[in-house]
Amino acid sequence: MARSARKHTDLGLGRLYLRRFLRNRLAVVGVVILVLLVLFAAFGGRFTSYAYTDADFTALTRPPGALHWFGTNQGGNDIYACTVHGLQRSLTIAVSVSVLTILVAAIVGSGAAYFGGRVERVTLAVIHFLLIVPSFLILALVSHHLAGDWRVLIVVLTVFGWMSTARVIWSVSTSLRERDYVRAAEFMGVSPLRIILRHIIPNLGSLLIVNLTLGVVTTVLSETALSFLGFGVQTPDVSLGTMLADGASTVTSAPWLFAFPAGLVVLLTVSMTFIGDGLRDALDPTSVTGSAGGRR
Repeated sequence: MARSARKHTDLGLGRLYLRRFLRNRLAVVGVVILVLLVLFAAFGGRFTSYAYTDADFTALTRPPGALHWFGTNQGGNDIYACTVHGLQRSLTIAVSVSVLTILVAAIVGSGAAYFGGRVERVTLAVIHFLLIVPSFLILALVSHHLAGDWRVLIVVLTVFGWMSTARVIWSVSTSLRERDYVRAAEFMGVSPLRIILRHIIPNLGSLLIVNLTLGVVTTVLSETALSFLGFGVQTPDVSLGTMLADGASTVTSAPWLFAFPAGLVVLLTVSMTFIGDGLRDALDPTSVTGSAGGRR
């Protein structure tokens, strides 16, 4: 009976959060945009006979037309095909880094709060030290040295991206470690790792979800900036950042080279920002949209 009641309670909370989220019109718009972008990245390549590596030497820097919908670049590559692949690559990097960053931050931050004492002091000292390190410069140097492999870029962005979130999680977890259910688990002899994973981190759900969503925005901007400066994804691979870098020098003479990837970056960041704001309002009962009758 208790388990059934808990399921009904969870279902009721889920419906409540969903109703709050749907009240936020901008959040709904963000979801629609994100779904369209994901569909475009997943299936957009089926609508062209060109691959992003194919070169049409009879159509160099050609504007959008019937044959090349988004035009071509200086090497004759189809911009539509490059845009589809670039969005795939940028989404893969952004989602992977955001998920890994949240996992590392949740374990480190909640672990430091739970153990306290010397473990907490040492962990916070390491976090504060890494926060003052010029991470962007290190990211650029490491990525460039390793030939811009996107898998390495995911690792590097994760290594230098978890500290701020971990500190926020630590500050919230310091109150959770004093809760009765944590003390009861300790009294029953539950291991510290199990307490962290089963009793502390799950109660940080709303914070983790919001930071996961907004982390995608941060990662997209970081990857775009690195690739734009030549330290991110390297040819023959393509990301939205590399396309922006290629199109920046021809904005006036061939604006389509810059316009299409720039438009996708704007749409992606705006949609994730709207979704993140909507989730934050939905999970916060004191917000305007979280209250009954709230509208935005």
